[in-house]
Amino acid sequence: MMPGSCITERRSIPADRAQLPLVVPYGPIRAPADTNAGVTQARSSQISSTPRSELQMATARPTLAAENREVTGKAVNRLRKEGRLPAVVFGHGLDSANVTLNTHDFEQLRKHVGQNALIDLSVDGDKAKPVLVQHVQIHPVNRRPLHVDLFAVRMTEELTVDVPLIPTGESTAVGELGGTLLHPTEQLRVKALPDHLPQSISYSIESLTDFDSVVKVSDLVIPDDVTLLSDPDEVIATVQRPRIEVEEVPEAAEGEEGAEGEEGAEGEAAATGEGSQGESGEAAGDEG
Repeated sequence: MMPGSCITERRSIPADRAQLPLVVPYGPIRAPADTNAGVTQARSSQISSTPRSELQMATARPTLAAENREVTGKAVNRLRKEGRLPAVVFGHGLDSANVTLNTHDFEQLRKHVGQNALIDLSVDGDKAKPVLVQHVQIHPVNRRPLHVDLFAVRMTEELTVDVPLIPTGESTAVGELGGTLLHPTEQLRVKALPDHLPQSISYSIESLTDFDSVVKVSDLVIPDDVTLLSDPDEVIATVQRPRIEVEEVPEAAEGEEGAEGEEGAEGEAAATGEGSQGESGEAAGDEG
């Protein structure tokens, strides 16, 4: 559940008061003690001024319906053709259960929720239980889901998950110096209660003003109710220098110049030889 969201909880209220939902702000689910009737009445009147539909939209978790299945192995291909997605539900202290989901409903749900979002799963119409999508097997060609692993969570038990990192802002080293933004680390490992798991963590890259600047895990703002497990010194963003191309002198020009030099040397040698032969002939004529 994202920070800032609320949890709606119904409590027994005396008959002289209206039955209104109690909104508990983001954080551990702890209802305040009713020590002051006046304060409680003021809080109830403030909540009643908010449309009930808005409260439900802000607090309700996404839901998903499932059906138990007996079909296993290669026979599940028939289920896929019928629009059913094979899945398995498991958790600590629970027996694994084979179920099927509506493929279209699951794909639409995944488009609108984060990878760490809690989902209320109801099997054969029974009471919904919170689950996390732990793994989705994807077809290598059409990229459609083939199988889903659903982890049944305990709301009082902390979970370890990977949270995607989202850069925001603009970097001077990229925009003005022509560098390339690099993300050596794109996910962060954290631990938190299921309803406190962050869907993503944003960070600014405006501090990357030159090629020596970096953003580390220690620079991130982590919620108080989330425990960081990644190395604080790990680099999550930096800017690479632009590549400078050096123009090289073509080798053909050097070869042609060498050839011309050799031809000139050969011409000089030939002229010297002819001169020597002429001088020898003149000397022979003088002797005769």
